[in-house]
Amino acid sequence: MKVLVVEDDRKIISFIRKGLKEQGFTVDTSSDGDEAFLLASNQVYDAIVLDIMLPGRDGLSILRGLRDRKNTVPVILLTARSALNERVEGLELGADDYLTKPFYMEELIARLHAMVRRHSGEQLSVLQSGDLTVNLITREVIRGEESIELTAREFGLLELLIRSPGRVFTRTQLLEHVWGYDFDPETNVVDVYIRRVRSKIDTDDGPSRIDTVRGVGYRFRREGAAA
Repeated sequence: MKVLVVEDDRKIISFIRKGLKEQGFTVDTSSDGDEAFLLASNQVYDAIVLDIMLPGRDGLSILRGLRDRKNTVPVILLTARSALNERVEGLELGADDYLTKPFYMEELIARLHAMVRRHSGEQLSVLQSGDLTVNLITREVIRGEESIELTAREFGLLELLIRSPGRVFTRTQLLEHVWGYDFDPETNVVDVYIRRVRSKIDTDDGPSRIDTVRGVGYRFRREGAAA
């Protein structure tokens, strides 16, 4: 999941970035409202964590601008406990949820998952393809009766692909969504991780669940699709 975190307190933004990355999220950050609005307008995010009080454009102005442009990205507002009026205004402007400071990292992560599921219309937290089961909440992967251990990056890669079976993702898209922007686009890290995931989720006597689309990228095989 790719998330934009907008917050001007360095300690809070570091706390959120660290917590989300540990759970396999790809995180972009901004501490300035004007910069954040440009990022949110020009990049594709699964969710935005948005503080209301910011230098430049404030959080409510950013939210209003996005909704005016028909940008429906899920937004969770960070507010002070006393900011009831701002929370109400934010929800009226189209915020999907809010969280008051201070908060627990576990609650923010749970709310992000729930918010994105609601937005996508997907009520299930468990994805399945054949005998492969992926639990998005517990981050457990099971093939048949065998539990499969994946690293955070491996899980993020599998989650992105299995959510959209049949959709082709370019290496650049996979880098952006799973690793962020810290990698050289010429790196072969995507290919290395695809091999790792395949080695863990595929069986020895069957076709790979992840297809290579020559010259383009990768896709998760639709159930029942021909090899």
